Amino acid sequence: MTRRGFSTRFAVIAAGALALLIAPALKDASAMPRSTLAAASQGVLPIVQVAQSKKPKPEFMRKKVRFLTDEKPGTIIVDTSTKYLYYVEGNNRATRYGVGVGREGFGWSGTVKVGRKAEWPDWRPPASMIARERRKGRKIPHYMKGGINNPLGARALYLYRGGRDTIFRIHGTNQPWTIGQNMSSGCIRMMNKDVKHLYKRAGIGSKVIVIGPNGRGADKLYTDRGMDFFGTLFGGS
Repeated sequence: MTRRGFSTRFAVIAAGALALLIAPALKDASAMPRSTLAAASQGVLPIVQVAQSKKPKPEFMRKKVRFLTDEKPGTIIVDTSTKYLYYVEGNNRATRYGVGVGREGFGWSGTVKVGRKAEWPDWRPPASMIARERRKGRKIPHYMKGGINNPLGARALYLYRGGRDTIFRIHGTNQPWTIGQNMSSGCIRMMNKDVKHLYKRAGIGSKVIVIGPNGRGADKLYTDRGMDFFGTLFGGS
């Protein structure tokens, strides 16, 4: 075999090995933005920085639950003390999702609405966040294009009050291990697969009730009676 033939064969083998290494990260094409898919189709390898192996605790996985509330179907209830988000379905049922919420000093409560929605949203951190992080010696960008490495993840529901943006969002995350923890600056983060599931169900104008870190008033608002076995078996999750 000539030196040129050997070099060509080695390059082909190396390319195949590299493709096998990145295959797990590219397995779910539906979870990628169009820009990433386009790059892959043109032979350009995307930069994927998401740690896929880290997952939240089992209790924060999506479940159908038996749920008592006076709120109408389609209402979203977020209990930041338990780290659960509920999508009310009626007939004493709800879908429960695990969430990550605001760390100490960033907790909040109140009733808002979904003002708009976005798929693979761009990130424009508020000036207060940029200044706060700068004081800590960390520099964050003024703008980041939507994509798999974007902190807002796959979907975002923008929360409004009185027709104005509150700057808080329900959004995905590229750090799924933070679900069930106090990690954000007041936003409510979900696993990407869960925020996509919620995104399909919650429309513009959906009512969102956020219960504060102390859980005050939760007992009067709802009762979670645990897993809905029949709903899970026959209705999916």
